[in-house]
Amino acid sequence: MEETQTINQNPGTDLEKVVNDILSTIDREREREIVSRRFGLFDRRETLEQIGELLGITRERVRQLEKSIMSKLSASAKELPHLPDTEQTLINHLKEMGNVARIHDITAKLSVANTKIDQARVAFLAKLSPRISVVEDNDHFFHSIGITAEHTEKAIRDEVGKIVAAITKIGQPTDVAEIKKHTGHDHDHNVQALASVSKQVASLNNRWGLVKWPMVNPKNIRDKIYVILHEKGAHMHFNEIAAAIKDSEFKRKDVTTQAIHNELIKDKRFVLIGRGIYALKDWGYKKGTVADVIADVLRKEDGPLHRDEIVKRVLKTRFVKETTILLNLQGKSQFKRVAKATYALAE
Repeated sequence: MEETQTINQNPGTDLEKVVNDILSTIDREREREIVSRRFGLFDRRETLEQIGELLGITRERVRQLEKSIMSKLSASAKELPHLPDTEQTLINHLKEMGNVARIHDITAKLSVANTKIDQARVAFLAKLSPRISVVEDNDHFFHSIGITAEHTEKAIRDEVGKIVAAITKIGQPTDVAEIKKHTGHDHDHNVQALASVSKQVASLNNRWGLVKWPMVNPKNIRDKIYVILHEKGAHMHFNEIAAAIKDSEFKRKDVTTQAIHNELIKDKRFVLIGRGIYALKDWGYKKGTVADVIADVLRKEDGPLHRDEIVKRVLKTRFVKETTILLNLQGKSQFKRVAKATYALAE
């Protein structure tokens, strides 16, 4: 059994006491067992089959009893011990959170530990509260609740759908203010709250986008490197990139410097422009050695160039010393000196 710790012990937020007192209003022990096990109020949640096997009844009978018990409890919600106070506590937190919130997030307001059991208890109490709408967990939504007066369950689903459609239309990670313009909402806080309950969108660094977009939901080291460089807007040494990942908001950021360096080498999105220094290909950089860059400069010029001009142009795309460029000019057979300090392609 998971240990829980509530923030304070008044009847409106002592989750275990509220749940126990409500369960005590159910006369039959078998019915209390069904509710407790189905919601996971004291241990992990159990399926209809598991409960039926334990109690010696069919899966369908468990389902019928659960529905009947919950209907009776909901019908007498105003008389259930502490429920009106708990409902008001949840509503107060929801108002602060944008009128809608994931069960996980609102439970954190009530419990320091925020365990699975704490979350199950909040979900159970919300289910019984007439002024609270519940969105069940599925492929598109996280288990969430909202203030019914502001958003019914259907309204939450519809509003989230509009947000997903708006982000899809925008086509790139964007901020809440831009999403608000496309959806007609009045408050940033409410848009962010609605977006947070969707499994189709994700956020990173105050920008929202579809979960399949690496810029808001990087799933591997390469994606995280890309986000770091993109956010920086300038080249970085692989050691700097490693440190930035460790200091980031990424969910998983315990990666080694060597692993980061290996991914930088393998991914075509990253270009080595100096000793251990990388930039994004998106910024106009091309892979190649210093000699390759010199050759490209001369090829574009379609004629000889003074070494100072060659150095100037190479330094636009490579973070190296001037002596490195000059050594390549003088030491590579693909270049020839055609006049004093002036070079052209040998070919």
